[in-house]
Amino acid sequence: MTVEKKRVRHILSLSGGKDSAALALFMRDKVPEMEYIFSDTRKELPETYEFLDKISNYLGKPVTRLNADLGFDHWYEMYGGMIPSNHRRWCTRALKLKPFEQYCGNDEVINYVGLRADENRSGYISHKPNIKAVYPFIDAGLVLRDIEEILRVSGVGMPPYTKWGRTRSGCYFCFYQQKIEWVRLKETHPDLYEKAKEYERPYEKTGNFFTWSQGESLAELEQPARMEQIRTEHIIRVQRKIERRENVTLLELFKDADTGEESDDDDDQGCLVCQL
Repeated sequence: MTVEKKRVRHILSLSGGKDSAALALFMRDKVPEMEYIFSDTRKELPETYEFLDKISNYLGKPVTRLNADLGFDHWYEMYGGMIPSNHRRWCTRALKLKPFEQYCGNDEVINYVGLRADENRSGYISHKPNIKAVYPFIDAGLVLRDIEEILRVSGVGMPPYTKWGRTRSGCYFCFYQQKIEWVRLKETHPDLYEKAKEYERPYEKTGNFFTWSQGESLAELEQPARMEQIRTEHIIRVQRKIERRENVTLLELFKDADTGEESDDDDDQGCLVCQL
């Protein structure tokens, strides 16, 4: 009696960021049966959707959009008006990880993750026994400059939000943004800044008040004097990086400068599900 071999699905989760995008391009001809997915929070930057379309065109395959049955606003209410943060990352669980695991079901899945060989971080990924994570960039020894080259040669290029200084993918109100990125959001997408600001209000059922940016509200951050202070501090950090370092890419330089004193390596702070 012949036992039929169970099918293994190959799934690559796109975040809208450079690393997962480059991995999709890198793996296109290596795993023709690859499924490409994106867990859509419905709170993404417009540039993220533009970037996903470019990736899909290059792959010659659709990127399946996974929409959580209940969006961000539902879970915001369920969590008592609590804005997610590094220490209460319910958005990743509810809007990214859960839809991904539902999409996988009980199938045997190989999940391709875009961690690079020059990174030393971990993140919140699925621990279901039927889902195995693999790291092709680490196996191939590929680092940031290799990823940038993959995107450049393909013609897909870097995520378009990097043109105005956003260094990461994720929701427009992502709490991992640095202060200068909030300033840039205000300048580039003032409507989205206002929408983010609307969440910073006392929650009527509990009176709790949470902010997106550590230590200050968006109403405080957008004051002209404060925004100018943030811009000035950012320029000083960039200049210091130029003085300290040589032979780095512009993206590396500005990404490091954006971290300020909050982190020595900003990438260590991001979600693997959201920001690769």
